[in-house]
Amino acid sequence: MDSNTHQITLIGLGTIGISMAALHLRDPLCTLHLFDTRPDIEMHLLSQLPALLEGTADVQSLISSGRIRFYKSLDEACACASIVQEQGPENVDFKRSLWAQVEKSAPLSAHFWSSTSGIAASSQNVDMRDKTRLLVVHPFNPPHIMPLIEAVPSPVTAPAEVEFVLSYFARLSPRHRPVVIKKEASGIVGNRLAFALLREACHLVHTGVVSPKDLDSIMMASLGPRWALNGVFASYNAGGGEGGFGSFLGKLENTIQEVWDDLGTQNIKGEGATEWKDHVVSEVKATYGEPTQEQAQEIEAKMKKILQI
Repeated sequence: MDSNTHQITLIGLGTIGISMAALHLRDPLCTLHLFDTRPDIEMHLLSQLPALLEGTADVQSLISSGRIRFYKSLDEACACASIVQEQGPENVDFKRSLWAQVEKSAPLSAHFWSSTSGIAASSQNVDMRDKTRLLVVHPFNPPHIMPLIEAVPSPVTAPAEVEFVLSYFARLSPRHRPVVIKKEASGIVGNRLAFALLREACHLVHTGVVSPKDLDSIMMASLGPRWALNGVFASYNAGGGEGGFGSFLGKLENTIQEVWDDLGTQNIKGEGATEWKDHVVSEVKATYGEPTQEQAQEIEAKMKKILQI
């Protein structure tokens, strides 16, 4: 097999899986080997993938030419893979069983990636013979648009596997930004930041401080553009003036501590969760209604405009 070609097995063709398919297909030399348990997977792909592809690529032509192939057997789907990437259920038992089976079927040279947003590679690799082959390669949704790829090795993942992820995405899509996460953590980094902000947003809406629409306006008119351009630490380092980030903390330490002490502490599970969830969900629904295809397309168009795609 040519070293510049990739035989990519995608396991699970939900929202993330189809978006990853669109991203991988930017490589004109790759072949996709698809496995999903749904019986209508080919029709599903034909209905969802065209809108995500760049240029004039035609999905039916990609299938006819053999660049997209469907399998009813996981073993057959993995048999010639150079990369196996799973987007299956967020269930640790499922992933452990899956990787044990994939390891038996895939070539010894294949790279193993999990797109999970929360299950560490060290929890998934328990039943594998060679635990060094697996790492988390977590894309931000939708990955064919959003640049971030979080590469999260387990403590035993081979360094060469991490380097391969970086080189692969550098060649595939220069605008994508793979970042190596030094240590496994629940939610990795991107979602930890997002969910911390989400918790406080829900608290502010539930306690009547602000409406969902106005909270979104505040984000879009302040933190959104600031952090998109410069991130958290670069922004506050510049904001500190002479002395940088340390000066920023020193100048605002009383206000920062007061805010930290007053942050919401509600939980999404357990006692007391139903009241605030019902309230905030109803507020958001009253503001934005049920999600529609038109709304999704509008959001995607805005993201593409910002990212200059």
